[in-house]
Amino acid sequence: MEKIINSYETLFVIDPQLTEEATKAMVEKFSNLISENGTITEVNEWGKRRLAYPINDLNEGYYVLITFTSESKFPTELERVFGITEGIMRYIVIRHEEKKKSANANTAAPAPAEETTPEVEEDTQADEE
Repeated sequence: MEKIINSYETLFVIDPQLTEEATKAMVEKFSNLISENGTITEVNEWGKRRLAYPINDLNEGYYVLITFTSESKFPTELERVFGITEGIMRYIVIRHEEKKKSANANTAAPAPAEETTPEVEEDTQADEE
């Protein structure tokens, strides 16, 4: 059976109360896990950012975005590890859709006909008179 390689992106939020060494170790742990099971395209550490809403009474989190390619079975395992790791507040893994070009893509629906409406200046001139 042929292995299917997909492109993914994961964003996870680490507890900001961890020490700097522990945070770096957490990023390294997940980077190593991903590189063992796929190919990392980019690791982007956003750092501490304010959360949209409090999580576990915390208003900040350390954000990390990793873009990678792997087999389709790996993201399930990655999510399992995120879920059982202490210090991970939130996580999400997203598969990038391949953009396919088709003949139908070029035939877009025609734009609706523009309606003629009186210009605003005409209305203001009528009010002045």
